[in-house]
Amino acid sequence: MTRNMTMGALLLTAGLAVAAGVVFAERSRDDVNDAVTDLARARISIVQAIDAAEADTGGKAVRAELDAEEESDVVFQVEVVAPDGKVFEVTVDGLDGKVSSRRLDTTDRATR
Repeated sequence: MTRNMTMGALLLTAGLAVAAGVVFAERSRDDVNDAVTDLARARISIVQAIDAAEADTGGKAVRAELDAEEESDVVFQVEVVAPDGKVFEVTVDGLDGKVSSRRLDTTDRATR
């Protein structure tokens, strides 16, 4: 009887491990698909988003990424260093390429 319980526990543990692996694999695949889906929804390129952010601030972009804040919103977040050394976080609409917001980033400072 103890042997049957041990075998049952081993089979249950193995089954749970396989199920967890399948769930993890599905979740990882979904994350990749989300990025591809977000990129497909954007109507402008990251280069166009950077150009818009640089034109808005007069600075140079140092970082940019595509971000889908909600299911309907696809935006590019562009970090730009202005000529005076201020750092801005610029949000560019991924559909029409317009700057939707610009905020001074007080946590980052440019060094000269």
